[in-house]
Amino acid sequence: MSGNVQLLSDTLAAARAEGRAALISYLPAGFPTVDGGIAAIRAVFDGGADVVEVGLPHSDPVLDGPVIQTADDIALRGGVRIADVMRTVREAYEATGKPVLVMTYWNPVDRYGVERFTAELAEAGGAGCILPDLPVQESALWREHAEKHGLATVFVVAPSSKDARLAEITAAGSGFVYAASLMGVTGTRESVGEQAQDLVRRTKATTDLPVCVGLGVSNATQAAEVAGFADGVIVGSAFVKLLLDAPDEAAGLEAVRALAGDLAKGVRGTA
Repeated sequence: MSGNVQLLSDTLAAARAEGRAALISYLPAGFPTVDGGIAAIRAVFDGGADVVEVGLPHSDPVLDGPVIQTADDIALRGGVRIADVMRTVREAYEATGKPVLVMTYWNPVDRYGVERFTAELAEAGGAGCILPDLPVQESALWREHAEKHGLATVFVVAPSSKDARLAEITAAGSGFVYAASLMGVTGTRESVGEQAQDLVRRTKATTDLPVCVGLGVSNATQAAEVAGFADGVIVGSAFVKLLLDAPDEAAGLEAVRALAGDLAKGVRGTA
């Protein structure tokens, strides 16, 4: 089986054809357990997410805030392995038929082996990978194997990226561009703001790829604001926090399903 980069592109194009932004959710594999993580992904898809990013838990998640760090720690203490991440992708994709990506730091992929990782991700039905800490100039080997297996390579741009750098990053990427709305780590914030809008405008000037905004969006109002200028709205910490705070797994699943429903209305301007 080759990967699902086309499914990802079609999903984002379908959202645009509906005159709305796509809702992209992030959840770590293995949290609260491997089975619980798969159930949570199904719940956010049920609620209205278009795409899900599956986080590969890492012991030093430098770009992630305290909420996702806590979830990663729980997953790692539970013994999560790359095989569990692949199983999460496979079961989430097979249950929903919707695009599932992996978001991972480079070190675990490098240690596992690029050819092995891309082949297994494609075989599991994955749509691609978001690689927040892989420099474009060091990405040729990854991109070669990703392309061979039909996987998107999603790079992250930040407000600090100069225009020439944005052009270099977007030329190398596929699927979509992940625009980090602000400097710093992931987490929910009061406002996503003008910095994100300016970054999207500058990024779109360099590429025809959809530009999706993450870092800081946690409610329908913010989702609607970002949907006004971006092709996709990425939400992670808000979902993870609901699972962390839930008294039991059933309550956690209901909470993330409900938030996905609210955010889905937000990206449609019907909240």
